[in-house]
Amino acid sequence: MATERDKILIIEGDPAARESLLALVRSAGYEAEATTTAEEGFEIIQGAGADVVLLDANLSKLDCCAVLSEMKGSAATADTRVILLSTGGAAERARGLDLGADDVISRPWEPGELLARVRAQLRAKRAEKELREKTKIAEEGQQIAHTAFEALAVTEKMTRDAFSLERALKIGVAAILAVAGVMAVIFFLFSHRAQKQTQLANSVIARLNAGQIYQQDLIEQARKAREQLPEESSPETKQKLQQQADQLRTQMAKAGSSDVTALQQQLEETNARLKRVEQQGEAGQNVVRSDVQSVCLIHVSVAFRHKESGQRLRYGGLNAQGEPILDSDGNPVLTIEGRGPEVRVEVFGTGFLAAPGGQVVTNRHIAQPWWNNDEMSSLLSQGMQPEIAEIEAFFPDAPSAFPASIKEISSDADLAIIQVDLGGIKRPVLTTDTHKDAAVSGQKVVSVGYATGLAAILARADEGTVKQIADASGDSPKQILAELAKRKLIYPLVTQGHIGEVLPDKIVFDAQTTSGGSGGPLFNQDGKVIGVTYAVLKGFGGSNFGIPIRFSQPLLTH
Repeated sequence: MATERDKILIIEGDPAARESLLALVRSAGYEAEATTTAEEGFEIIQGAGADVVLLDANLSKLDCCAVLSEMKGSAATADTRVILLSTGGAAERARGLDLGADDVISRPWEPGELLARVRAQLRAKRAEKELREKTKIAEEGQQIAHTAFEALAVTEKMTRDAFSLERALKIGVAAILAVAGVMAVIFFLFSHRAQKQTQLANSVIARLNAGQIYQQDLIEQARKAREQLPEESSPETKQKLQQQADQLRTQMAKAGSSDVTALQQQLEETNARLKRVEQQGEAGQNVVRSDVQSVCLIHVSVAFRHKESGQRLRYGGLNAQGEPILDSDGNPVLTIEGRGPEVRVEVFGTGFLAAPGGQVVTNRHIAQPWWNNDEMSSLLSQGMQPEIAEIEAFFPDAPSAFPASIKEISSDADLAIIQVDLGGIKRPVLTTDTHKDAAVSGQKVVSVGYATGLAAILARADEGTVKQIADASGDSPKQILAELAKRKLIYPLVTQGHIGEVLPDKIVFDAQTTSGGSGGPLFNQDGKVIGVTYAVLKGFGGSNFGIPIRFSQPLLTH
């Protein structure tokens, strides 16, 4: 189901900036047009129309005050949202808002932020239109009721004057009232149904947004994740940092007293990075390549089924770019009817082979993502039941996914066993240490996992490859994973740290990891698995938590 694309008009005097804005807006799927003068802009709006105008506040020979006043004062352009492109700071932005702009953004802006502001204005415009339509319906309903009452009054008068017509007139009035009543019932049912579907959208929107991947954001997501990942422990990286440290020492020997402090700080930061790289090298030596080959990325796709009808929750429709149609609040329109794509929440985690026959240990909150998840559980009260639509596992150097299913769920710990159909590939079962004293405070540990999920995998590929993957897969996480596997780009992060504290049911450690690393194995310095990561703090580093591996033994079939 396609809808007309939103139209963006760019009024920008600088040619380079104009072309840049035009390319950015079109890359986001909008219909866009650009001009250099306000006069041409007004003609475009009055002719083809525009939903949002990006207006340069420093156009040559153009008074921004007059432009805003004319645009907001004209009936033809009053509904058009205006975002002012400012070169100043807070004072100038405040002045732009006072002059009538719907939003103001200062140069230089982040492309992602600018597009987000455009989307916000489009949502506001749709909300105003919806409010006007609802007001119109209410006024029409009121007019129908008023007409019915007038008809009743006329009927009473005619009854007094002509009793013989009483029966016919009563029938006529009843018919009018019946029509008005039917219209009122239809309007109520429509409003109630729309409100119910909106409630469903609001209940899952946070989870949907967290898992949604849009093609225009894919490269930017990979770039940001690349900046946050631990540095790879390659010989080239180590050599580069050593050279940088030597250069800083040479500069310090020749620098004046005023520059020494800054150079000293740079040297300390470089040495700290070098130490982390060396530690990562040690971690890689402790975990042999064959062990890493047994650690898989788990992709779980969750759907939602309506209990009464048995129908799955679906999107109300897609726009021309293949993205879900949004309501006035910017949430996807959802329904339990129609043939739109099913609503899916995509979850990523880590698992590892712990017993023969493809038995993979992971977390319960990965195998059943709604477990202890308030956002998903809230759907239960609205008649929706989350369920597994698909589970697949990806192993390093394997060119495709392996189907999986839930085998066992622990009732005592955040652990689960999924059964993976390995087909013809061979992967070793990891060696475990199930003794109670397997974990010791202060001992070195190595964490292996797919921290940050897709973002980290994409971050380790060059931008050209990421773009190829985006072009080949669109917005589908399943297709993105298939493209990554085909290129053999799926492999886990290996980080090293120390055990901070050992408790009866958990291991506290500081090896760098984050969300997506849940379910990953925690190795001791002998290369044996002593725990399963289950709770990680946001961002790399900090204190993370693992479940002793012995808790998984009752779930495994040996």
